[in-house]
Amino acid sequence: MSNRRPGNANRIRGPQSALTDFLAANNISAQQIRDDYNRRRQQAQQQAGADDEDAQPAAAQEDEEEAADDVPAPPPTTTNTRKRKRKDVEDEAIAKVKKGKEVDKKKQADKKKQKGKKKPKGSDDDSDDEYDDNLARDMYKKAPPAPGQLENCEICSKRFTVTPYTKTGPEGGLVCTPCGKELAAEAGPSKPKSKKAAGRPRRRKEESNKMDNLSILGAKTLQQMCIEKVADHHQDVEEFGDLPQTVLERLGEIFTKKRIMDPRTMKLFLRPDHDSIAIHDCAKLETEDYHTIFAVSPHVEKVVLRNTCQFKDETMEYMIEKGTKITYLQLYAANLISDAMWHKLFQQRGEKLETLKLQWLDASFEDEAVEEMVVHCPNLQRLKLKLCRRIGAPAIDSISRLTKLEHLSLRISQEVPCERLVNLIGNVGRNLRTLSLEHFPDADDTLLEAIHAECRNLTKFRLTENDYCTDAGFAALFADWANLPLLSADFSSTRDIDNNNPDGPEQAVGLADQGLAALMQHSGTKLRHLDIASCRHISHAAFTSVFDGRKQYPALGSINLSFCGNVDTVVVAGILKSCPALKKVIAFGCFNIEDVVVPRGVVLIGVPKARDFMIEQVGMEWVGLDAALGAMVEAVGAA
Repeated sequence: MSNRRPGNANRIRGPQSALTDFLAANNISAQQIRDDYNRRRQQAQQQAGADDEDAQPAAAQEDEEEAADDVPAPPPTTTNTRKRKRKDVEDEAIAKVKKGKEVDKKKQADKKKQKGKKKPKGSDDDSDDEYDDNLARDMYKKAPPAPGQLENCEICSKRFTVTPYTKTGPEGGLVCTPCGKELAAEAGPSKPKSKKAAGRPRRRKEESNKMDNLSILGAKTLQQMCIEKVADHHQDVEEFGDLPQTVLERLGEIFTKKRIMDPRTMKLFLRPDHDSIAIHDCAKLETEDYHTIFAVSPHVEKVVLRNTCQFKDETMEYMIEKGTKITYLQLYAANLISDAMWHKLFQQRGEKLETLKLQWLDASFEDEAVEEMVVHCPNLQRLKLKLCRRIGAPAIDSISRLTKLEHLSLRISQEVPCERLVNLIGNVGRNLRTLSLEHFPDADDTLLEAIHAECRNLTKFRLTENDYCTDAGFAALFADWANLPLLSADFSSTRDIDNNNPDGPEQAVGLADQGLAALMQHSGTKLRHLDIASCRHISHAAFTSVFDGRKQYPALGSINLSFCGNVDTVVVAGILKSCPALKKVIAFGCFNIEDVVVPRGVVLIGVPKARDFMIEQVGMEWVGLDAALGAMVEAVGAA
């Protein structure tokens, strides 16, 4: 108790920062820093003002120099080498300014003497002086206000906010936006930018065209050029005339991509004699616009409307009344239609419906609506229900009674037991020509066994986002399958998802080595499209064995190998060698693909390290490329 100081009894002390300790140790205070800053700022302003007054008499100039010399120096500090260095730099700058003034006086006197005389060629006496003078002015030039600060306009004195695009006035100050526009108008039009040399399109645009199947080698067709020109000048088009339906659909796709489908452009696609209407982006259409569609085209049979945000009950009722011949109905995101109106549609127009595609329905269309559809739509041949969040296993049981189905595509958000799917395939599998089952994680090898036993006419098969079906189950599906060879196969994201064991269990889950070999052996001669993205358990040896350059798959036009980690340059070379009709290879996330020779007519998407080396650019012949790919594959096989 005796060591305590009574004066500090109520003082609370805490930890100090390293900067506080450093300033205290070097006897530096905040007041001293502030005084030094104010002194330097005042001195710089005085020197800058003196430099601008060229017409002052010599006596006034000398007084200013003496005033600059008489500015009190900062109080000395102990062990502060940084401040001494700063003072030396300031002294050098002041001396340079003084020297510049003396040079100006001498230069003015020389100009008076040599007035009227021609300056000798190559003389640069004043260049160094002007450089030093400008350098001294720039050192003490006030920095412009930062964006976001308030400033007064140089011309109209109006208060405005500074932005990165604020213009400079005639006297060096800043001007507001209206005054800046007037200055730009007085200055006249700027020089036109020089056209860039014609070359390859931007990388992002090129990759976008590849993803949309718009990558065209050589000159574009006249039809493609006309379609693009119409889309660019859609505001000046009054009507399309008698265009074929295929061209109208292509125009609709381009209008959708460019986000220019609105009530005015929508009317360009309507004609009383048309039997189909396809609008892929209805986000800008109102309820009255949907009424216009069925009023102008009363004989329409095929209706495709996507992003139907304002498709309401009154619109559905108007369609039921006017669209008496509709056999094909496709609606996406029609969430403002009630369950009662869905029931009314099936009850009054269900008998003629042959195709029904519904997607992204969150607020309505439940299991009871599916039951009404099955009861009143006995002629349905094509059914697509994706992301309809209110239907579940009872809907699967109802669909199993549609015996005339030929095309079935399902993506159910709720859990569906595998037994319900097996029952569905047992009832409708024999007539199916296309089958798409997405995101059924509980399906196992019993589903593959049911497909193997019941399906005989499938040309397209999709089973994705599953982690229960094994590689042995896929191999058993394609072994001695009585079904015709598939034209399209999609088994993406069928793999084990244990991140702690990326190589997967001993018994491979999803499509792996055995399943890929069995698939290509069964359908390789007719297969046109193959999607095995994220099938990460397929080994490098399996890829090189299936695509070895000697086995031929003459119909395969596109393949998706994204996120298959074992795919490298050799695998891609083997695919190019084994697939002569190949048009597109998608390989996102395959970072082992580097320098690969891509033949003419083939696009390689998603490979940042690869060089798109087109044949026509270097004059290579296919025979030479064929030999190069074959040699590469044989060398790796021998190794």
